[in-house]
Amino acid sequence: MPLTLLSIAVFASLGAWARYGQTLLVQTLFGREFPWATLSINVLGSFLMGFLFFETLDRINLSPELRTGLLTGGLGAYTTFSTFSLETMNLFENGEALRGVLYIGGSVVLSLFAAMLGAFLSRNLGV
Repeated sequence: MPLTLLSIAVFASLGAWARYGQTLLVQTLFGREFPWATLSINVLGSFLMGFLFFETLDRINLSPELRTGLLTGGLGAYTTFSTFSLETMNLFENGEALRGVLYIGGSVVLSLFAAMLGAFLSRNLGV
């Protein structure tokens, strides 16, 4: 149990740093008019969760502690559903209902597709 908790903590730090770095990069490239950074993080995080869940189950031999650290700590800190919820609420409160609906639809559809793509690639790699 202590190794699992340590693994979660270490990977959570890495996931949070990755999230922050990607947010800065995407906001620099695309601005803040639409929450592109959070959307891109949710989609990439969903892809990585779908891919790494099966890779670490079927192909990559990781200890249970490291696997939990990577998936729960790393991707848990990297993905941003709570931020998604706050940004969606702000869009609606600012009278931007269409953007809010597009953001919800884009986040759900693209993230689900990304998770499915990651799982598909993991299951069908020629290893």
